Amino acid sequence: MDVLSSLMDGFAVALTWQNLGLALLGCFLGTIIGAMPGLGPSNGVAILIPLAFTLGLPATPAIILLTSVYYGAMYGGRISSILLNIPGDEPALMTTLDGYPMAQQGKAGEALALSGLASFVGAFFATWGLVFLAPLLVKVALLFGPAEYFALFVLAFATLGGIASRNQSKAAFAAALGLGIAMVGVDHQTGMPRYTFDNIHLYDGIDFLVAIVGLFAVSEVFIFLEHRGEGVGGKTGPVGRITVPFAMIKQTAGTMGRSTVLGFIAGVLPGAGASLGSFIAYTVEKRLVDRKGTFGKGDPRGVAAPEAGNNAAAGGALVPMLALGVPGSGTTAVLLAMLLALNITPGPLLFQNNPDVVWGLIAALFIGNLMLLAMNIPLVGLFVRVLQVPPRILMPAVAMISAVGIYGISGSTFDLLVMVGFGVLGWVLRKLDVPLVPVILGVLLGNLMEANLRRALTISNGEWSILWGSWLAIGLWTISIVGFVLPIFVGRYIRFTRPAGMKDTAGLEGEDPD
Repeated sequence: MDVLSSLMDGFAVALTWQNLGLALLGCFLGTIIGAMPGLGPSNGVAILIPLAFTLGLPATPAIILLTSVYYGAMYGGRISSILLNIPGDEPALMTTLDGYPMAQQGKAGEALALSGLASFVGAFFATWGLVFLAPLLVKVALLFGPAEYFALFVLAFATLGGIASRNQSKAAFAAALGLGIAMVGVDHQTGMPRYTFDNIHLYDGIDFLVAIVGLFAVSEVFIFLEHRGEGVGGKTGPVGRITVPFAMIKQTAGTMGRSTVLGFIAGVLPGAGASLGSFIAYTVEKRLVDRKGTFGKGDPRGVAAPEAGNNAAAGGALVPMLALGVPGSGTTAVLLAMLLALNITPGPLLFQNNPDVVWGLIAALFIGNLMLLAMNIPLVGLFVRVLQVPPRILMPAVAMISAVGIYGISGSTFDLLVMVGFGVLGWVLRKLDVPLVPVILGVLLGNLMEANLRRALTISNGEWSILWGSWLAIGLWTISIVGFVLPIFVGRYIRFTRPAGMKDTAGLEGEDPD
């Protein structure tokens, strides 16, 4: 009952005109971002972080805005999947298998409405899972000491590539690069500068918001420039009547329920995320109910399964981020950076020290889901038109928002140059198919890893065995090793095949690499 009481307090926080307006704005912008092929939720949240700071939003309204963008982008990814056969992001990839054939059969409106309903079911029940599971995970997290936290951070790095990772060595390189960037600045223990090259601007280290906006948003602009303004966009076929027949709802109800459970479990696992949730939901459902071989030919269950799965995974990925301070996906890594920038540290004490933020956020997720359900059916026609916006208009807006936002945060032209430098770095890494999320995770968690390692070694008088000196630490190290090695042997069997028209959304997966 304490959980429900806290949730009611969260609704008292969320049900203000400002927070409701920000949730509505976030849902609307997120759906548009999700519908644009190539952007995805990670890029969308990163692009709008500077906007949140420019508006001078306090912690709770800011995080409500960005998580609404996150959920909205997960909803929006289905639109281009169904109409253009080009996923808005990788979690929506599986939706193309049956969504586009339905559109070719003149059932685009039914497919869009069904996918919106399935997204709502997955996200709504996943949010309930977040309500009950996160506080339980907090109680376990209170058992953690410095050695266990260090092992937990290693687990986050080891599994972030996900079970379908394309190249674990590149993921390890990206993580090492991120940890190296985190080392820039003055050593807090010795007071000696590290990797600053005698530049006073680097004494405080690299601002992770600058790194995130550069790697995600600015690199997208460079990709646009590389292709000389070419991009996905064009005419879509007729949408038709946007309704879901009752018989179709009855046919897909069981599919939505099973896929929600599978997707939520995938989301809670570090590094799995929405792509794996979508893949598992579709694959399991195909084996369970595809008696006549209709999957891949326009079966409504083939639309409902991945949409419920990926949206449930999006909610599940918030569980380890809020309860342990370890992101479960690429997008939650960006949200983690936002919380840290607001001087709020996710983890076991978050529910005690900042209950208004965490429970206000969870309540806003329920409200945002209802908004998205109401918005994504009658306004689908508007979102479809967004697909026709030429990139030559979109990308300059992204560059402007990024530059104005970062300068508004720091007031430093040096940070603008650093942002551009990270944009170039992100562009190069994407060309080499190196994932960006481990880089960001290294920048975010590097100092915490170092602090916990030093603290553990101080407690043990320099004995390294303390790092695996408890059953909890041993368990975390075991999961880390298995999570890193397993994709090498089984990843090729469940690897996602990207359609020809789909850009690599920042090399994120794992999630939408999240």
